[in-house]
Amino acid sequence: MPNDDPTNLDRDRWAAAGLAALERAGLAAVAVEPLARELAVTKGSFYWHFKNRAELVQATVERWERIHVDGPLDRLAEVDDPRERLLRLLAAASGKPPSIFIRMLDATDEPVVAAAVHRAAAMRVDFMAKAFRELGLPPARARRQALLAYSTYIGRAHLARDAPDVLGDPQQLAKHIAEQLLP
Repeated sequence: MPNDDPTNLDRDRWAAAGLAALERAGLAAVAVEPLARELAVTKGSFYWHFKNRAELVQATVERWERIHVDGPLDRLAEVDDPRERLLRLLAAASGKPPSIFIRMLDATDEPVVAAAVHRAAAMRVDFMAKAFRELGLPPARARRQALLAYSTYIGRAHLARDAPDVLGDPQQLAKHIAEQLLP
């Protein structure tokens, strides 16, 4: 849990600030000097916790994985009914702006980000494929359905950023996507 006491700045607070900067302005914004100013500390504080910017990027990406990938999937795994599990996943995916996910996709030229995006895609597709299998789809079809769902999520995220007016009513779109994807 992040510590909100500015006199007790730790790696986690730097990573939290890095993740917020990533969401606001992309990977380039995960930089020592602007984050030090934002946190009202010196650059020395940064170097107390990290050797270099690459370590901060790594910590930022790890935080993204914990909060935006592992956490939601862990919570949803507790839902017994696979249809309800998928509905909740689709609702979560369409119920928030995809800005942080798009920022991660935009930064895949950075190896640590590319690896995290790959892990996230694999985990999310596997999670959905398992639920589709539990709904009775054969394994190959369940995987294709999960890939279709994930591809839809990525496409919707890009449209939300690049052409939001094309999407129309987000609730109607989310309902339609769920109707098309769930058996």
